[in-house]
Amino acid sequence: MSRALVIVPTYNERENVESIVHRVLDADRRVDVLVVDDGSPDGTGAIADRIASSDPRVRVLHREGKLGLGSAYVAGFRDAITGGYDWAFEFDADGSHPPERLPEMLDALEGGAALVIGTRWMPGGRTENWPLRRRILSRGASIYARTLLRSRLRDITAGYRGYRVALLESVDLDAIRSNGYCFQIETAWLVERLGHRIVEVPITFVERAEGASKMSIGIVVEAIWRVLAWGIGSRLRDLHRPPAATH
Repeated sequence: MSRALVIVPTYNERENVESIVHRVLDADRRVDVLVVDDGSPDGTGAIADRIASSDPRVRVLHREGKLGLGSAYVAGFRDAITGGYDWAFEFDADGSHPPERLPEMLDALEGGAALVIGTRWMPGGRTENWPLRRRILSRGASIYARTLLRSRLRDITAGYRGYRVALLESVDLDAIRSNGYCFQIETAWLVERLGHRIVEVPITFVERAEGASKMSIGIVVEAIWRVLAWGIGSRLRDLHRPPAATH
């Protein structure tokens, strides 16, 4: 049976981590869970250790200090590669991603997709308990990135996604520079530019009920300037690319 590793980065998620891990495990028997905890001072790592001690499908990677979302996922990708997994999933610890969509997303990967994205902005997708300001910000960020990067993905900023591990093995993970939520844009755009098949699956994104959001002005600024730089760089490369030979 093919195996998937669901990577759950945590920082101060003691109210959510136990329920999320169990919901993920219950969603599909093909998945294991790796909690990547960045030294949470609220004891999240200890709770994850307790879960792992009683369930062989759960492991915990402890890191010293808050090292960032992007580096947590890269650490998880490396673990999936060395662990012989077929797929690696990104998954928020705050309850916003529905584990119940995992079987459909896994089936898309089994069907040949290199990347599957749980998408809010497509027919059947939606958000729940989001204020209007948050919806405008999220949709605006997606449109901004899609436009500058000339992407066809409907939700390029989405964080609920699964990769074929063979694809992750073929790319230079050290070259991924983003460390906030911009990480999602960079990695999806990378897969798209490489020409791999990407499938988007509609999901209902639910605002967290417990704990505090990790979004900050620094994360927003990073996404704005990186996407702008990538978009300009892409167009400049196109301008200097020799025209295709004609016969």
